[in-house]
Amino acid sequence: MPDIYRVACAAGFSGDRIGVAKPLVDELIRLGGPSCLIFESLAERTLALAQLERRQNDQLGYEPLLAEMVEPILLDCVRAGIPIVGNFGAANPLAAAELIAHIANDKGIPDLKIAIVYGDDISAPSLRKKLEDSLSAQDQKILAYSQLVSANVYLGAKEIAEALTAGAQVVVTGRVADPALTVGPLMAYFKKSWSDWNFLGAATMAGHLLECGAQVTGGYFADPGYKDVPELSNVGFPIIEIDPSGNICVTKPMNTGGVVNQMTVTEQLLYELHDPAQYLTPDVVADITEVTVIDQGDNRVQVTGVKGHPKPSTLKANICIDGGWLAEGEISYAGHQAYQRAELAAQIVRERLGKQLHLRVDFIGSSSIFASDSGHGPAQNAENHFEDIRLRIAAAHQDRTLAMQVCREVNALYTCGPAGGGGVRTSLKPRLNTLVGFIPRDEIMASYQFYEGRGDQ
Repeated sequence: MPDIYRVACAAGFSGDRIGVAKPLVDELIRLGGPSCLIFESLAERTLALAQLERRQNDQLGYEPLLAEMVEPILLDCVRAGIPIVGNFGAANPLAAAELIAHIANDKGIPDLKIAIVYGDDISAPSLRKKLEDSLSAQDQKILAYSQLVSANVYLGAKEIAEALTAGAQVVVTGRVADPALTVGPLMAYFKKSWSDWNFLGAATMAGHLLECGAQVTGGYFADPGYKDVPELSNVGFPIIEIDPSGNICVTKPMNTGGVVNQMTVTEQLLYELHDPAQYLTPDVVADITEVTVIDQGDNRVQVTGVKGHPKPSTLKANICIDGGWLAEGEISYAGHQAYQRAELAAQIVRERLGKQLHLRVDFIGSSSIFASDSGHGPAQNAENHFEDIRLRIAAAHQDRTLAMQVCREVNALYTCGPAGGGGVRTSLKPRLNTLVGFIPRDEIMASYQFYEGRGDQ
């Protein structure tokens, strides 16, 4: 058995850049050896929005870019024996599996083995008491008078690992802990004990380094003149290599932009960690207090010394409730007295709506009018100074009709407000609020099944 297993990550959030999976798959094939491709596309609010979408159409509710993500690399992955694991199932893993099966059939792979992980969705009425008991007393009161949109626990990696061990070529999940997408393939390959806490800790931090995609390869890291990163327009997405002892190396594909160095890896290692001695996940409590990060050059960084402690007795639950509506309206003013005209426009809207709504008003000073399409602003000098103000007015309210008044009043500023306003844009979107609960893990029944057609599930 080779000593190294590689995991490549082709998405760090829903809507991440399309086309980045192909260089990753090409690199995994070039390097050879056992490997896996993961897609992490599920933020906290993403799942609630997907649940709303599923309620309107039971064929939807999964990652909207799923076809564009999977179609270009599916055949290459199958031929090379590279399994695909993704939480792109969101609120509807079955429909996601069905779409992947259609893509596979079109590519001449009618017998593709697709596994679906179930058990994260705890929004059913029969589970309401369990949901309420998971919350603090204050949040129980909030839930009592709120409309539930979604409720999901963060599952661990065990079902992913079992599905891969059983021969799955694609594993579709809903809500799992982000690192679980990496931990599952590693546990399936190395066949470690689920009480090997140090290896689980290392596997979890490997997944943590991958989960934000290009953040660890210089994307979110970049700050011109301070932290310069080359070729960000072609930034490569990350690959981790890990051995049976839990030693990690972070890298990226050849001939891609971005950078992997000690700083990018350290930033991502600490991202959203809270307590470096106790990073709580469903599979393990990871500890990075003794970690060493060594830059090996050539976009390779070694991470060693991760420890692990026994997993928590509870699983975190993410509960989204209806938060009403968020309305926004924007209009631009440019040239002489631009700021004063924007102030007058805001005053008009305040006088018309201020008693009904709590308004947020922003005066955005940027090149939103005089700049060219290339992003270059006009030449300015002491005799010819241009002002450019973008006025934004927003309000949130449970009543959709009342919130909509913000959009209407900003739109009315075209002729009912100060001179020279233009470029009005308005938006009205459902607003979600989030509660967090903790449920005893033995009360959650997670499992996986192989996809055999919608009628058989």
